[in-house]
This record gives sequence, C-alpha cells and structure tokens, in this order.
Amino acid sequence: MNAIHLTAAALNQTPLAWTTNAANIRAALDEARAAGSALVCLPELCITGYGCEDAFLGEATCLRAWDQLLALLPETRGRVVSIGLPLLHGHCVYNVAALAVDGALAGLVAKQNLAGDGIHYEPRWFKPWPAGVVDRFRCPVTGAEHPLGDLVFEVGGVAIGFEICEDAWVADRPGTRLASRGIDVLLNPSASHFAFGKDAIRRGFVTEGSRAFCCAYVYANLLGNEAGRVIYDGQTLIAAGGTLLAEGPRFGFGDRRLLHAVADLSLTRPGRSRSASYRPDLPLAHDGSRVRLDFDWPEALPAAAAVTPVPWEAGDKKAEEFTRAVTLGLFDYLRKSRARGYVVSLSGGADSAAVAALVRLMLDLAVDELGHDACAARLGFAQAELTPAQLLFTAYQATANSGDVTRQAAREVAAALGADHRELEIEAIHAAYKALAGEAVGRALDWAHDDIPLQNIQARVRSPGIWMLANLRNAILLSTSNRSEAAVGYATMDGDTSGGLAPVSGIDKAWLRQWLRWLETIGPRVGEAHRPIPALAAINRQQPTAELRPPGEGQTDEGDLMPYPVLDFIERAAIRDKRPPMDILPLLLVRFPAHDREQHVAWLKRFFRLWSRNQWKRERYAPGFHLDDENLDPKTWCRWPILNGGFEEELAELG
Repeated sequence: MNAIHLTAAALNQTPLAWTTNAANIRAALDEARAAGSALVCLPELCITGYGCEDAFLGEATCLRAWDQLLALLPETRGRVVSIGLPLLHGHCVYNVAALAVDGALAGLVAKQNLAGDGIHYEPRWFKPWPAGVVDRFRCPVTGAEHPLGDLVFEVGGVAIGFEICEDAWVADRPGTRLASRGIDVLLNPSASHFAFGKDAIRRGFVTEGSRAFCCAYVYANLLGNEAGRVIYDGQTLIAAGGTLLAEGPRFGFGDRRLLHAVADLSLTRPGRSRSASYRPDLPLAHDGSRVRLDFDWPEALPAAAAVTPVPWEAGDKKAEEFTRAVTLGLFDYLRKSRARGYVVSLSGGADSAAVAALVRLMLDLAVDELGHDACAARLGFAQAELTPAQLLFTAYQATANSGDVTRQAAREVAAALGADHRELEIEAIHAAYKALAGEAVGRALDWAHDDIPLQNIQARVRSPGIWMLANLRNAILLSTSNRSEAAVGYATMDGDTSGGLAPVSGIDKAWLRQWLRWLETIGPRVGEAHRPIPALAAINRQQPTAELRPPGEGQTDEGDLMPYPVLDFIERAAIRDKRPPMDILPLLLVRFPAHDREQHVAWLKRFFRLWSRNQWKRERYAPGFHLDDENLDPKTWCRWPILNGGFEEELAELG
C-alpha cells in the first residue's frame, strides 16, 4: 500500500450544539466518502466544539461527547477517521483524538502540550498527557477497554501518529519522537485561532514536519466564529516529504470545507534510509504503544502536487484578512445568536463607518460564496428579507455640538451601504440632563468647570435610544470602540461603548484609518473584481473627532491624546514588550524625530497615566473579535490590575 487519498476537513462547529455538530461531521464524512477518501482528519474537539470553557469540567459534557463518538463510528466504515473530543479518565479531563478504523474505535491519543498563553486556557480544563505513556480507557457504556495515550496506529501496514494543535507549535514536538517510530502519516487536528500572518507559520511547520519526519502530514483547522470572540480561518494543509501537496482556501461562510490530496508513501519512506541522522526506535512495538489493525486501503492513484493560489491573497493581504475575518465573525455571530441584523450609531467618523461597512461586506461576501437564497436560509431569513436595509440599521444622533460635515458623511455612507438610516435629534434630551444635574448641584454647568461631565453626557444620551431601536428590531447593537481608545480609556462607558459586540476593538486607530482608505479606493476582492466603497471619502478626509465640545474649540482625538501612530507605538512597547517609560523614550526619539524630547515625555506620561486608571473600562467593553495575538482584551490576552500604582516612580524618572 503506497498511495493514500487523504482528506483534511475544516468544520464550523458550535460549543455544546450536539445535534448540529454531529450532523456536520456526518456530512463531512459523506462528502469524503463520495470523493474516494481513505483517511479523514477532523478538527480538534469537533464533537463538543473547542470553546466550551468550564463546561469541559462537567462529567455530563464528557459522557455526552462519548455517546456522540459511539454514534458516529458506523459512519467510518471503510475509512480511517480522526475525531476530537474531551475524555474523562481517572477523574481528569484530557483533550483527545479518537482514531476510528472501519467502523470501530482503534484507540485514543491525548494531547501532550496544552495551549495556556494569550487567548488559551487549556490547562484550566485539561491535563497534559505525558510523552511515552500508554493506558487503557474503559468505555462507560459497554465496559470495553481501549488503548489511550501516546500511540502509533499501524493500520493495514501504514503507521499513523498525531500532533494535536499546540503539539506542533512547541520546540520538543511529538513528531520528532513519532518519526523515530516510523510513522507514515501524521495527523494534526487543530483549533488554531486566526491572527494576522499566522497561516504562514502553520504552512511552515506542516511542510517542514513532513520533510523532517519523512511522512505525509494532514492539518485540519476549525472554521468560523465558533463561540463568540475567536475566529477560525479553516486552513487545511496536506504535505508529504517536504512538498505542500494541497492547501484549501481560508475563511468561508459554509458549514465545512474539505481538502483532498493523494500521498505516495513510496516517495516519503525512503527518506529514512537516505538520512544519516535518522535513528529508528527499535523494537518498534516494545512498549505496547503500537496498535496494529488489519485494513484494506481503498485504491488511490498517485497525483502530482497542485496548490492553487487564492486570488485575494495577492493584494493587500492584511486588509483582505481583516475584512474576511471580521465579516465571517459577524456572519456567524448573527447566525448563532439568532438575531435579525445589526444596528450602528453612525457618527460620521471613522470607527462607526468601518463597523457599518463591515456589515455590508459581510452580506456581499456571503452572497458571493453561497448565493442569495442559500445565504438567507443560513441566516434564518426569508429570501425577500435578505437585504442590506434589513441587516443594517444606522442612526446619526445629533446634539448642538454636532456638525454638518459629520451629518452629511453619515448620510452618504449609509446610502452607499444600503442601510436603513435615520437622523435623530437628541439635543432636547441632552439639555434636560444638563438642567437636571445643574439643579441637583445648585448651579448651572459650564465648560470652564465641567468639561468631562459635559462631554460624557452627550455620549451617554445617545445610548438609550439606539439600544431601544436595536431591541425593536431584535438586532445586535455594535459598539464602535477601537484598540487605541481602549488603551487610554478615550471612551464613555455606557455611551459610545454601548453594544453587545465590538468588532473593531482589537484594531488600532491608525491602521483602521489606513484600511478605510484602502476600502475607499480598492476594497476586497468579491468574485472576480474588487469592491471599493467610494463614499468613504467623506470619512477619510476628516480628522477624527469625538465632536463633544462646542464647534469653535476645534476638538480632535489626536489633540486630546497624541498622534495615533505615537499612541500605538507606546502601547506596544509598554504593554506588549513590558518596557518602562524610560526605556521607551529613546525609541520614540528615533521613531518620531519630528517631535522633541519634552513633547515625547508629555505623551509618555499621558499614556501611562491614562492606561493605569482605565483598566476598569477595558474589563467592561463588549466582547470583541480576537484578530491580533497582542491585543488588550482582558479575556483573551492582557490581564492587568484595575487598581495599581500608576507608574508614579517610573514617570518621575522622566523629569
């Protein structure tokens, strides 16, 4: 047996959605069978979904997952299939891949390296399996025992091993030891979250692993917005002997995507004998870690490697990735929450325009891939209901400090997006709150003494009405907060932070403005052409402003804070790299030489003071999408004490 038809399946699963997840697995196996596949790798924890969090600690979750596995076994007749699930063993929970062979369970391989940094909390729920250890798991239903642990499966003469997601990302990866045990095929069922540029890293360890380990390598990731914050790009890869045989397109609005390739083991196996450094672990079955099974592999004809480039990746890759990740996140969030659309308080500025544009692009990209009728069915809409106006409601909410420029910009952008748009006059509500507070304190409020309260109340009076409109439409209110503002707390809690989802909270303002300029002139590739939104010129020609002070004061965001590129540079140096203020100062002088030392010191002090006093705000932001592995979300990367010393000594050193 030399040529094997391999399949990597990307699945869009939902935590604890038992029936839906099982149906998606069955459909994937049916498609693989129809294509003639012999071996199918499904993603990590695909039975339960990856994002079950503390539900993994419940015995009922593990037992139901086991029941689902047993029910799926008949679907694997005539094939070899890897299926991921949590397993309760010895009063501990393990993250395992079950290998089914011809309708029966061959054994269970447990993950050895748990992801416990940044967005991941696996050590909270799972125990790492020790390398080289094999045990027996007793089925809670039948009482039958199955091998569990660090296993190699020799199926019809083909040796199969596992690296489960994080296992492949560590220096001492299991594949190195598995290679000495003579594996032919290495399976990697993964739940690897999207982050900018991460696809190249995966492509590298899959291809290099196949070369170094002299084997075929199959990588299958999850797809879509599974549990709310995390987006999976659905990357699938198949390599052999250092050559990438096939790579599937990333992102996608369907339930699943399958990637097929034929690996010729007669081309990979000789690499072991040719390599002077290869050291086989003899005897190959001395410790009981090798499970041997008879199996007649379906015939497969050897095929040449063929990797088709994805057209959109040839352009501005980060802009395209951002667009596709967030639109997929919005699509699944809408679908899985069973909401009827999105609502945006459209201020006429960059953040709200970006959020509204992403909702429209969500519709365009989904319809382009699925077709209008299938897209409507997937979202739970009647065909006639699936329109931009149904999915996107916007409102411009004006006070006396709002200007004609932002009003007209909001109007033009809403029209270009096809939104259902309203203009709401809220000055009377604003004035009533001012009068009410003035009466309570016994004096009239004025800008000389009450600047921050007078700014904040304008943002806050915009919240109740837009929330009510979202409720009336059974829609999700989108917050427009961005990463740069989150760093320094430049937002009004219960005002412009209001919303159930914050889709751009992981993106800094400087890059978001750059993306808007790209979207105005080029736009993402939709079908055969790019799709720009020229109306965004009305946004891009403005200086960002909260527009909360009287118009004559010329308020701008950067005037209140500092230039956004400077703010973002300090944030990464201080929070990502953990540098103190004194270490950042010389870096600023080199990076931004147009400003003198005194100005940089002032900006550093402003940043660190605002950062230190505003963690409570970052704790309260609506859930956002994880797009960058160095973000400020306390849930997914950056833990910080709400009460802290405020860098007083460090800032004093600056003079």
